[in-house]
Formats: sequence, structure tokens, C-alpha cells
Amino acid sequence: MGDVAIRVRGLRRSYGDLEAVRGIDLDVERGQVFALLGPNGAGKTTTVEILEGYRARSAGEVSVLGHDPARRERSLRERIGIVLQSTGVDPYLTVRETVELYAGFYPRPRDVREVLDIVGLSEKLDARVLRLSGGQQRRLDVAIALAGDPQLLFLDEPTTGFDPGARRQAWEVVRNLASLGKTVLLTTHYMDEAQNLADRVAVMARGEIVAEGPPATLGDRHLADTAIRFRVPPDHLPLPPELAAAAIRTADGYELLVPDPTRVLHAVTGWALRAGIELAGLEVTRPSLEDVYLELTGGEAGEG
Repeated sequence: MGDVAIRVRGLRRSYGDLEAVRGIDLDVERGQVFALLGPNGAGKTTTVEILEGYRARSAGEVSVLGHDPARRERSLRERIGIVLQSTGVDPYLTVRETVELYAGFYPRPRDVREVLDIVGLSEKLDARVLRLSGGQQRRLDVAIALAGDPQLLFLDEPTTGFDPGARRQAWEVVRNLASLGKTVLLTTHYMDEAQNLADRVAVMARGEIVAEGPPATLGDRHLADTAIRFRVPPDHLPLPPELAAAAIRTADGYELLVPDPTRVLHAVTGWALRAGIELAGLEVTRPSLEDVYLELTGGEAGEG
């Protein structure tokens, strides 16, 4: 398998007449943070459960760290960590006791203090689980998944319900995992999370992968026109012909959709200087990852 941690070919899963996963192909390289996005009913959850070994497939080939997860071999289970949306742990155990408990299930666990340092819980070593905040409990979930020193981690919606500060802290944990050379398969419905954390992104819709690639170029958004918008005074001089041809008049200014924003911005600012006017509210925007996602999924929300 070389440097591929996960390889999927022609994966299908049917429930009676309903085909939830329709012949997808997927490669996740070792050491990569890979984000899988998709709305409710896209087949995302089914796909991940097949990769984890929790659900059988109807057809296709699946290799996870060189093993078929359907065989549920102990040698594979010892090399993966799974962070579910919620993990039931004893609230009266301390953080240290909780991680030690799970570490005991593995032949070569990672040092508990080292694990807690990775997830930013070193100062909560002797705190009881019930005293942790929601964000801290989520980091404990990650610590449990790291207890066996896995090569591959599955993170299912790791920051759902977090406030912005807790989300940023969780992102740092994922970055720490990547710096350790761990492979991470992340499912999320936050586009900024995928943008900030993932090396590659795959979007599922209607049981198929409709796009895959780096977040910056997904769906060829780096090739899409850039929008330049600004407001002008009512008595402004007309735009020069080379700008007017691409301009759309708005209520109080203009919008230009152009493939070469640097050149056009230079022309726009030069015109404004010559005319002695201020370009109020000047903004330059490319299609965001969320824009591309909504286009690929037909406008469906990303949750689930």
C-alpha cells in the first residue's frame, strides 16, 4: 500500500432498494488530515463506519493500514483511534484514571502524561471528568483515542456545539496530531474547520464523491471569477470603457466579476485617483469553500 493509509475502490452499501454509497473511490495518504464533508443522507456516516469496521459493505474493496476492516482484526484495531460525537466515560474518575483505563487495553500504549500534554489537559490531570467543561471533555475524548498510540484517527464532528474559543483549541489539538505524523480522517459540517485543518477534502452527495482535492482548489474555485465591489458618490465620473464592459451597476456602486483581479484592481484604483473619489466599501472576494460545497451538494446543509 506504500504511503496510503486508506484505499477504497468501488465501495457500495445498500439497504434493500436504497443504495446509500454508490461505488466510491478514495485514497488517504499517511500523515494527512483528510476531511469528509456531506449533508444528511449523503452516505458520509455509512462510509466512515465501514472504514472503522463497524458496518459491512455490499461491494467493493477497502484497505485501512493494509487490512480489511470487515475482518475486525485486533492488529488493526490496536492501530486506529476513534473519536465519536459522544463518548460515555465514568464522570467520577479523574482525567488520569480515565486515560489509564483505556491505555490498559493496548499492548504498547502511549505515556498518559504525554497524551494529556498533546490534547492540552496536563493541568487537569487529577480533575474529575464531571468537573471538565464541554471543550475539555471533548479533548478527553481525543486523549482516549490516542491512548493506544494509533497511526490513524477518525474524528467525528469534533467541535459540534463548541464556542469559538473552544473550537480554536480543538483545532490546535488536531494540528498537534498532524505534527506527530498521525493520519486523521475528519468529518465536519464547518467549512472553516475543513479549510483550516485539512490537507485534502472530499464532498459526498447522494452516495457519491462529487469533488475531491485541496481546500484551496476544490471544485476549481481557484479558477472562478473574482468579485470586486465598491461604492462611489452619485456624481462620479463614468468608468473607463475597459472597466465598464465588465461592471454591473449596483444601488450605490459597481460589481465586477473578473478572472484577473490584480490587473483590474490596479485599473480601478488608478481611475479613482484620477477622478479624485474614494472607493468606499472596497472588497475583493473569491468563491469560498462553503460556496463551492453548496453548489456541489445542491444547496443542502452540511450537518449529519
